[in-house]
Formats: sequence, C-alpha cells, structure tokens
Amino acid sequence: MFFFFVGGLEQQVRQVLKSGVGRCINCNSKADLVEYEKVLKLFFVPVWRWPAKDPLLHCNNCKLFFPQDLSFPPPKIDSSSDAVSDALRCRFCHRLVKPDFKFCPFCGSAI
Repeated sequence: MFFFFVGGLEQQVRQVLKSGVGRCINCNSKADLVEYEKVLKLFFVPVWRWPAKDPLLHCNNCKLFFPQDLSFPPPKIDSSSDAVSDALRCRFCHRLVKPDFKFCPFCGSAI
C-alpha cells in the first residue's frame, strides 16, 4: 500500500507597506516592501496561515521575496540632464551604459 502526500509551504503577500522601495536582485525591476504570511497547503488547499516576523521586499515581475538589505537602491531620476546621466552610469566603475543593460559590460556588476 502506498500513500501519496502532496503538500507545500509558500509565502504570500498580506499587505504592501511601501511601493517601489527597491530593485529586485534577480531581474532588477521595482520591488515593494510587504508584510507576508507563510501558508501550508495540502493538495493546493490552504490549511494553515501564520504571519512572518519581518517585512521583506517582493518583486512585482518575478515574484521573488528577499531581505531589504540585499536590494539595490531605486534609481533617482530628475528632470535635469545630470541626474539622467548619473542614472545611466554604473554604480561601481562609473562608466556610461545603455539603459537596457542589466549588467555593466565593463566590470560585470549588476546595474
């Protein structure tokens, strides 16, 4: 006789605290500061929920949860040309890069 058990633990957003606070460490898109809860599911049915201890950042694009101290700061773009040129520079080697690059072609770091 075999018993087949299907279950899992996942994280779900409970409340958005601040929108657009940081950048995702995986895809570099906007991330929100959220309160989340852990959910135990059996056969895709939520059985038990409990709140998490600390708020995390949640990526809107790839749905990744990660701590706030690992996030890249959001780019500051003003209407002045100096701020725009600073946003198009690598944070580490300070060379100009194209806006569609996710990694600096010169030093290899994430932009």
